[in-house]
Amino acid sequence: MEPLANRIRPRGLEGFVGQEHLVGIGKPLRLAIENGHIFSFILWGTPGTGKTTLARIYANAINAEFYELSAVSAGKEDIRKILKAEAEDGRPKLLFLDEIHRFNKAQQDFLLPFVESGELVLIGATTENPSFEVIPALLSRLRVFVFEELRPEQMSAIFDRTELEIGPKAREWLIEMANGDARQAISMLESTAQLYDAITVETLKETLQAKFLRYDKKGEEHYNVISAFIKSMRASKADAAMYYLARMLESGEDPKFIARRMVIFASEDIGLAQPTALVVANAVFRAVETIGLPECALNLAHGVAYLANAAKDRSATEAIGKASDDAKKFGNLPVPMKIRNAPTRLMKDLGYGKDEGNDPEGDLLPEKLRGRKYFK
Repeated sequence: MEPLANRIRPRGLEGFVGQEHLVGIGKPLRLAIENGHIFSFILWGTPGTGKTTLARIYANAINAEFYELSAVSAGKEDIRKILKAEAEDGRPKLLFLDEIHRFNKAQQDFLLPFVESGELVLIGATTENPSFEVIPALLSRLRVFVFEELRPEQMSAIFDRTELEIGPKAREWLIEMANGDARQAISMLESTAQLYDAITVETLKETLQAKFLRYDKKGEEHYNVISAFIKSMRASKADAAMYYLARMLESGEDPKFIARRMVIFASEDIGLAQPTALVVANAVFRAVETIGLPECALNLAHGVAYLANAAKDRSATEAIGKASDDAKKFGNLPVPMKIRNAPTRLMKDLGYGKDEGNDPEGDLLPEKLRGRKYFK
């Protein structure tokens, strides 16, 4: 039988819940759907907020041939098959590419000419910031729409579509547990209804325990493991760090997510003690982007061993924290005249730019912050 989430999926905007900033009256995606405007775009947001549903609604609105691929398992050959397929009556071909951030640079480059020519209408869905995950050339040809997490009342409205009996306490518990992910919540409801006679907090908990013993990339254990990974590197415990790396990879974690955290760690926790750590971490990130799994696990392991064994220094991290506090507290304090930009003679005559920064004794902070020390 078709999953419950698919059976209750709305076919048009009249049944769509949430994202009023995009599909409300006069809003951009509603206008595009109502007017049949054809263009490619990215839907960026947390899981279970309606990205797939809206992509299908849009495809119906423009009368497109709808193809759906997951970037986790798809490749260039899958896209070639779509491009070679005969479109009925000249209908546009629309590819919904879930988790587009999992495509590497070469795969994204392959998409570019077909999106640019209009041969393929692309809707990419991602939980990651497209600015970091989609190559600039492709991103420049796509509009980005940000999806918001579903609010409790919106989740409750979606539950009503299932026509299952859900008591107030069970409803409240499930809304809190799902954390805005309607797909996960509906899956929980479906599983509980199949296993038990009633949907209660207790039966939902039993279902959750059976279903999520494994590592859940969006659940509590995801954050527990990444926290353990970072803290192990911070404590210079290379063995523990390697174990948590392996655990994430074996559980299907996105290697780019891990590599990004390593780049942050190199500056945040190692910093000036071993500046080459940032070079190594960036090299690991590039390798992960270029090579992908399974081989990039070796690059990650190499980087983890280096970062865990490196000397540690958080002075830059602490300094930017203190400086940020002052910037927020005091606002736009005037820059000292002697170090301002002086592109014209008038500005030079007024005293702009007299000091080129060569005076080691001078204090170049705004007057209100003179003598402030951010580095110990």
